[in-house]
Amino acid sequence: MISGIVKNGRTTLSIIFRLPNQPDFTIEFVIDTGFTEFLSLSPAAVTLLGFPFVYGMYANLADNSNVILPVHQATIIWNGEEREVNVLTTGRLPLLGRALLDEHQLVIEFTEGGLVTIDEF
Repeated sequence: MISGIVKNGRTTLSIIFRLPNQPDFTIEFVIDTGFTEFLSLSPAAVTLLGFPFVYGMYANLADNSNVILPVHQATIIWNGEEREVNVLTTGRLPLLGRALLDEHQLVIEFTEGGLVTIDEF
């Protein structure tokens, strides 16, 4: 089981990242079920972390604009196991999308400090 909390009205979850020859570290993400990809991070964060570039992806944003977003690859710890995921370079707020939630159950206690749990089916 993976767990997080409701903070400032947002469902949040800390993700552990693994970089070569570095200690593991966490980044807090907001769960966004309208976001279909794995993760998104700001351009400054992706540059700082040095994630390798994979490709440019066409994306339709919430304001209906179309853009090409850089996609990078990162290693995370998901449910106790290493997993390679795509990280879209966009926005300011770290987002966790539906691609990570596939074949999982998301349960949210919608109250400040409420528990957020993610379990595999």
